[in-house]
Amino acid sequence: MEHKWFSQLKFLITGTLFGIVFVKAEVISWFRIQEMFRLQSFHMYGVIGSALLVGMLSVLIIRKFNIRTIGGEAIVFHPKKFSKGQIYGGLIFGTGWAITGACPGPLFAQIGTGATVIVITLLSAIAGTWVYGKFRDQLPH
Repeated sequence: MEHKWFSQLKFLITGTLFGIVFVKAEVISWFRIQEMFRLQSFHMYGVIGSALLVGMLSVLIIRKFNIRTIGGEAIVFHPKKFSKGQIYGGLIFGTGWAITGACPGPLFAQIGTGATVIVITLLSAIAGTWVYGKFRDQLPH
């Protein structure tokens, strides 16, 4: 069954609303992100902590009540293996986040608010993704 173009409209609307919430909550604010990394404000830690709590509760409820997707498919959580590459990746990600004041989630919302310099961060994120894909097999496991 082929979907009409407007069947994807729900994703555009949801993404737009999500971006508005990011802007209103000041989650995309470079100043708020810098405050977080300088340990000057609890704001971002509160947002991140709230997201973790909601995520944990959601997984618990999905597992406990065997909730399925809207299409009726089972939701499966696969165990993750730890590797030292996660430490290196986290350090690189966190350093980039601290330097640029942006992580991948709010990049488009930041650009949408007029912070066009973030286009450089977006291009850097795309380049970093390409480099990771190119050298993935040679990286520590």
